[in-house]
Amino acid sequence: MASKSPIIKPRVIIHGGAGNITRDNLSKEQWQTFESDLLAILRSTSQQLVQHGATALHAATHAVQLFEANPKFNAGRGAVFTRSGRIELEASVMVSNGMKKRGAAVSLLKHVKSPVSLAAEILKRGEHADNGGAQGHVHISGASAEELAGDYGLEMCDESFFWTKKRWEEHKKTLSNECNSEDVSIDLVWPDNDPSWDGKEYLPQGTVGCAVLDQFGTVAIATSTGGITNKLDGRIGDTPTFGAGFWAEEWFTHRHVPPTTSLSTALLDCLPSLSGYLPLASAPRIEEVRHAAGLLGTGNGDSFLRVAAVRTAIAVARFSNVPLPDAIKWMAGSNGELQRSAGERWHKTGEGEGGIIGIEFADGKGRPVFDFNCGGLFRAWVDDEGAEHAMVFKEKY
Repeated sequence: MASKSPIIKPRVIIHGGAGNITRDNLSKEQWQTFESDLLAILRSTSQQLVQHGATALHAATHAVQLFEANPKFNAGRGAVFTRSGRIELEASVMVSNGMKKRGAAVSLLKHVKSPVSLAAEILKRGEHADNGGAQGHVHISGASAEELAGDYGLEMCDESFFWTKKRWEEHKKTLSNECNSEDVSIDLVWPDNDPSWDGKEYLPQGTVGCAVLDQFGTVAIATSTGGITNKLDGRIGDTPTFGAGFWAEEWFTHRHVPPTTSLSTALLDCLPSLSGYLPLASAPRIEEVRHAAGLLGTGNGDSFLRVAAVRTAIAVARFSNVPLPDAIKWMAGSNGELQRSAGERWHKTGEGEGGIIGIEFADGKGRPVFDFNCGGLFRAWVDDEGAEHAMVFKEKY
């Protein structure tokens, strides 16, 4: 997974979800608390990357573990409820090179404290002869996934651990707005240990995630989510679906490098009569260029599934030879493919809304990339000069 010459500057970008975020439902004071959390996760992840031998997979998983433990975000503790009032969690990881399975995903989890940790373990244990008991599978769900988590010694918990009153109130409020909710149970008994939600404060939707480039040139992504509020039990979204909500890959291109101008070439220009005595100029050479990209999406997962959003964006960059930021804009920017997929339902049902973040690597350098077509995207990254940034809207709050 790692080369022997670690000479690449590590990069990291994180996100905490996207959606219909406005200054009306997210006050500046509320944003400042999210900003503080995003920067804390960013700094902790950056510190992981400077450790000797640190890998992109380890750092990306670490970032998402922190999101899962923070009840502000829709992952782990703080995840949204299904229509019947249960919690079903999803997560995934993927690397651009160096591991047999390349990626792993889990879904329909109810008792695994850190879903992303299970996805990472399935990927890492795929390097073993017995595949860690997961065979060659890259997506495992429900009871089988939870059994593996127990076998791996991961921390398990009661379903009530994930409960927060804000999400519970959101669940009930949404149901009360529906015309027919008689078939829905909201009588489950949960602990009452969290401040109430007033129905106005914005609660992050979609996935949380992280993309990392390590010192060896490997890009890794990690994602986790509770899904869509009041989804049907058993619904599986884009977060654990390869190509729709996450993807990472590596490829190589070739370019012609013109010969360097030598002293003999300069003399020939001035004194052509010396042509029989001076060595010929070197021929052009072909140079191999290493590329990698890792992207993850957040927003309306069903829309991401319908257009295979994330891998399609990378494929456009790879096979059409366009910069990755342009490919992301084409997919997730204003009037992009995601928006067009909603048709006349745009801005009516939430379909097509979302954003994509990731890292592009080429010519030995990486850069964070992102775009979105909705009200806002909680995100944080470190720029080329080492400065930290955290934003939610297109412009600074």
